[in-house]
Amino acid sequence: MKKILFLSIFVFSVAFLFAHNPAELVHGVNPEKSSIDWVGKKVTGKHTGTINIKSGELKHEDGRLSGGNFVIDMPSITVTDLEGGMKGKLEGHLKSPDFFDVANFTTAEFVITEVKGGGEAGKYNVTGDLTIKGKTHPVSFTASTNEDGSFGADITVDRTLYDVRYGSGKFFDGLGDKMIYDDFELSVNLVVE
Repeated sequence: MKKILFLSIFVFSVAFLFAHNPAELVHGVNPEKSSIDWVGKKVTGKHTGTINIKSGELKHEDGRLSGGNFVIDMPSITVTDLEGGMKGKLEGHLKSPDFFDVANFTTAEFVITEVKGGGEAGKYNVTGDLTIKGKTHPVSFTASTNEDGSFGADITVDRTLYDVRYGSGKFFDGLGDKMIYDDFELSVNLVVE
């Protein structure tokens, strides 16, 4: 009986160790301290702005980034390079169905699917699934992390993959200087709690 009890405890302990990885740490993202800055370019210039982080988490295994995700609060999109009526007009247009249709798609999300070492400490080659307007496509970029687990990355996104086609030369002819480039840039800074 003692042998069976000992064997049962041993098997349970081994199973627990394999099922629970104590080397993996999950850090919640602090939405108030985290940020996303965006840049959209057109033939005659560019616009800049911000979008808030709604939630997220970053996973680290043995001190290295191993996974995570973050959710973007799409109705929070703002323009930082304009003021007054022009600022309000562009923000309203970005929130409309021509662009991000925030009434129907209140969040966007990025989920990390693969992380590889980037060659130097704290640098990683990250691939993940970005979902905007209900459409999901893979995106790859270089990211960096700090000792506290915070995460920074510059991400280039082709908006047309997510049915954001307004002013795109791929879909509309004769736009001239009204053409808006398909790629936009996100500078993501995630601060962990």
